[in-house]
Amino acid sequence: MAGRNGERGSGPISAWIGFTVFLALLMLAVQVMYNLYATSVVTAVTTDAARRVAAAAGGRESVGTVEADARRELGGYGERVSFDWSASDDDFVVVRVRARNPRFLWSALDRPFAFDAIDRTIRVRVERFR
Repeated sequence: MAGRNGERGSGPISAWIGFTVFLALLMLAVQVMYNLYATSVVTAVTTDAARRVAAAAGGRESVGTVEADARRELGGYGERVSFDWSASDDDFVVVRVRARNPRFLWSALDRPFAFDAIDRTIRVRVERFR
């Protein structure tokens, strides 16, 4: 089909390029939203778990129960999460949580933007009455 000045239109090619760019931006938006939501939920659940252990005077015997509750609160995502309580001492409960996020983008784009993993360390003072 000839346009002005006898030039051929590039309708189908530009439509496919536009559609591809739209899909790429849509996938980026989905990845950003999922990452923000997952980071918020994992951080909140881990903070609550650390507070519960600290309220139990930092008792190591409560860690197993609290961690199981935290995984239950995270639902299916709890299988992707690992908790490390090894840095805790008598004054502070320290828990490091790591999780792998599902990918909606190509792996080459995940790492530069840190969309592929959650890594947080929560530190809570042990509660003691004086």
